[in-house]
Amino acid sequence: MRENRGPLHYLHEQLRRVSRVKSIDNRIEYYRNRLALVAMSRPLRIEYEGAFYHVMNRGRGRQKIFHGDIYYEAFLDTLAEAHERFSLEVHAYCLMSNHYHLLVKTPEGNLQRAMRHIGGLYTQRYNRQKKTDGALFRGRYKSVLVEEGAYLLHLSKYIHMNPLQATVVTALGDYPWSSYRCFIGQEVKLPDWLFREAIYGQMGVKRKLGKAYQAFVEDCEVDEDIVSFYQRERIGPILGTEDFIQGLRLGQYEAINEVNYADKQCVRPSMEAIIGAVSSYYCVPAGAVSGTTKGRGYENRPRKVAMYLAQRLGGYRLNDIADSFGLKHYGGVSYAIHEVKCVCDVDPKLRRELKHIINRFDP
Repeated sequence: MRENRGPLHYLHEQLRRVSRVKSIDNRIEYYRNRLALVAMSRPLRIEYEGAFYHVMNRGRGRQKIFHGDIYYEAFLDTLAEAHERFSLEVHAYCLMSNHYHLLVKTPEGNLQRAMRHIGGLYTQRYNRQKKTDGALFRGRYKSVLVEEGAYLLHLSKYIHMNPLQATVVTALGDYPWSSYRCFIGQEVKLPDWLFREAIYGQMGVKRKLGKAYQAFVEDCEVDEDIVSFYQRERIGPILGTEDFIQGLRLGQYEAINEVNYADKQCVRPSMEAIIGAVSSYYCVPAGAVSGTTKGRGYENRPRKVAMYLAQRLGGYRLNDIADSFGLKHYGGVSYAIHEVKCVCDVDPKLRRELKHIINRFDP
């Protein structure tokens, strides 16, 4: 009978191996090598301001992640919120029953934060609708850094062709859950978070862009280089020319790190501005919004709304919000934000209130 090798057995083996390494320096080197091996197994993540990415993910065990219109619409709502909170720009998308494709741009170099928000929030909404729990996706999303230019045009076609290649429809214009109909002019109202200009700019025409894009998609095959790139057993982290890849190696594109996080807040509403807008709308003192209120069962709706908007509009972290609202721990902030989101789903009055406050920050 095979021995049951669980976590305790694994831990014992690691300790036994380390015990053979006698000196402290050698033990440090041992762990450094082990961490290096783990790091090598993680996908390469390159982030900088203005970068384009092809992002994709699928359901765990290839299960469906969309079961009907309400699920597709919930995912699109999540994209809209990611645009508001992280300035994420969606340049093309296609939602299939068990996976999705996004072509996005990150003006603030924050792909990981934006995608963590999208994956986590949609999973919550899916589980709430399906009355289940647990992980929805197979793991972390896959992202490919894409060189700006002609690659965007051909990649958008590759993304939009998914329903046709999967024989879900016989005409791409019949599929409602991709951005293709927006590109060819079938959709009257475009979402604020969808940007077509970068792809249209590669068409070489200035008039009748929708018809030109439709002709491009229908009249020629998907670019061979694009098809070859995605047919590899292991898709690479970068789609671009050799010059582009070499430029990344030489550091021509400034990487984003935690140091300049504070600098990005200059383009977002300040905490004081958010608190001021909320207090003005609800006709309460700013101190009543930012200060702690004692008293059991007291419902301070403006305070919770301000916390929610600080995260959604300002992109502030939970710890920063907790400090601004006089809380010792961010747990109270997280609970307040979650409560506002839940109430929004069922209370049109609160949705109208939020819309009025958010409109105050529009230029």
